[in-house]
Amino acid sequence: MHEMSITQGVVEICESTAAGRRVLSVVLEIGELSNVIPEAVEFCFEACTKDSGLEGARLTIERIPGRGLCRECAEEFAVKAYYGSCPSCGGYHVDIISGEELRVKELEVE
Repeated sequence: MHEMSITQGVVEICESTAAGRRVLSVVLEIGELSNVIPEAVEFCFEACTKDSGLEGARLTIERIPGRGLCRECAEEFAVKAYYGSCPSCGGYHVDIISGEELRVKELEVE
């Protein structure tokens, strides 16, 4: 499960940013196309924060929907998987414009 190492990385980022202060809450953005399972990150968060400055911190996960932009007809549309076609023109030249995110959006510290 790669979510454990991802969660450990999130904890390291938060501890570095908090600079020794206790972290009260973390808001994490996870895109639908990021191949990260939000429920698995939630499960790993408590174990990864034990005996750290984040122990007891509240984790909020915001899910970012996948969106694509067709280069052929300029239509913007919902994307559930890579390499799909544009629902308007059927073209395959689609740029992903959201849904790949995996970032710490907010950090509340004491």
